[in-house]
Amino acid sequence: MSDDGDDIILSELDDEELVEQMWDDLYDGLKDEIVEGVNILLERGWAPYRVLTEALVGGMTIVGKDFRDGILFVPEVLLAANAMKAGMGILKPLLAETGAPRVGKMVIGTVKGDIHDIGKNLVGMMMEGAGFEVVDLGINNPVESYLEALETEKPDILGMSALLTTTMPYMKVVIDTLVEQGKRDDYIVLVGGAPLNEEFGKAIGADAYCRDAAVAVETAKELVGRRHNQGATG
Repeated sequence: MSDDGDDIILSELDDEELVEQMWDDLYDGLKDEIVEGVNILLERGWAPYRVLTEALVGGMTIVGKDFRDGILFVPEVLLAANAMKAGMGILKPLLAETGAPRVGKMVIGTVKGDIHDIGKNLVGMMMEGAGFEVVDLGINNPVESYLEALETEKPDILGMSALLTTTMPYMKVVIDTLVEQGKRDDYIVLVGGAPLNEEFGKAIGADAYCRDAAVAVETAKELVGRRHNQGATG
């Protein structure tokens, strides 16, 4: 095995080396290598949940930190998230069978009148990378779409995104409707998008404003963890 890095044979690495190599491969957005790595670990008898947390979430945590610190940018993060998705494709059915614990569940969508989705997609992918289950409602969502999804999916978190100053106020419409229906406290509401800021998030009654996908993941983990500790019931 040479040192030039091009012909690393994944199956020849021991578990620890393989996981570290998978972190590198995730960082570089190498989909096929991630799929191969996941399969090797499963063949070696790793539980699907262990593969998810140690190899995939472990790797995406590094990606998330470097994205937050401005070392990585959106295109690279999307590639990494895509590679992670390929690995998740193998693990998802296995995780469902074993009833593995999940961090939490999120319903996310861009608000009515707004068709921007890169930021939202990135948040969704990073949340999956952190072990959350994500239901993506897509773009241009009226209040009814959110309410229906909350009813059906029973998530911990509702995420709303907007990229236009004209569509931002619609987030308040959704939150106000939840308040009217007495359901606001059932969910953690996270909002994001370029024109928003912390003040706006507070003003409309969201739990938090998240300036980017990395912050969204950290905030979601913290708030869901806090909620579980309080033994809150949805």
